[in-house]
Amino acid sequence: MSRKTASLTAVVVVSNVLGNFLLTYGMRRVGEIFAPLDYLQALFNPWVAGGVAALFLWMLSHMALLSCADLSFVLPVTSVGYVLAAVAGKLFLNEQISVGRWMGVVLIMTGVALVGRTPPRTTAS
Repeated sequence: MSRKTASLTAVVVVSNVLGNFLLTYGMRRVGEIFAPLDYLQALFNPWVAGGVAALFLWMLSHMALLSCADLSFVLPVTSVGYVLAAVAGKLFLNEQISVGRWMGVVLIMTGVALVGRTPPRTTAS
């Protein structure tokens, strides 16, 4: 994997995990929302706004990564974000994670390891 692909992959994973973590943290402070105006009000919560900004970075970096690597490489490799999200939920949000979920996390890690050993692009540029 080239340095460019590795760097973009890292940005995709970190921005996705950070964005979803901040969004969850913020929405837990905002509370349940139902009306359209509630969504607008939630966006002014700094944690929610930070999550949205990180997810915007995720989208841009994901687009860049897809421009230089195959979809069949990008999605499995960046799914390591699911593993990090589970760990962040456990450590920082005090989420209870069942044995079944941890088994799923191990399966994801195994798949990431297998796909990560393959070339990121199988077609010509």
